[in-house]
Amino acid sequence: MIDFENAKLFKLTRHNDETGAAKKIKPVLIDGEYIIEAYQTVRDGVIFTNKRVIAINVQGVTGKKRDITTLPYRRIQAFSVETSGVIDLDSELQLYYSGLGKVTFEFSGGSKILEICKCISEHIL
Repeated sequence: MIDFENAKLFKLTRHNDETGAAKKIKPVLIDGEYIIEAYQTVRDGVIFTNKRVIAINVQGVTGKKRDITTLPYRRIQAFSVETSGVIDLDSELQLYYSGLGKVTFEFSGGSKILEICKCISEHIL
């Protein structure tokens, strides 16, 4: 499992082709679940579906081994979002889970952060 307490996933860039992590994670999705957005760092990835956040931690030299962590929206106690500005194009999403603590995602420009927040709101409100 990714150590969310001591690290954050940062500089996530939007990944919109079907050859990356989104394609590899499709067998894990349940009936009626679909991908809203997929983001990647150099090796790791985060996928936001209509039901949960799926964090993928690529391990090892070859990258064949992966740790997949599911963070269901219904377990979120609160969340905070910082949208991008004119000069600062990065945005940030902080999710607060009971028992897990704060999970932080930092996005490069071009993210659909408000669409993700709407989906989270639908599950926690």
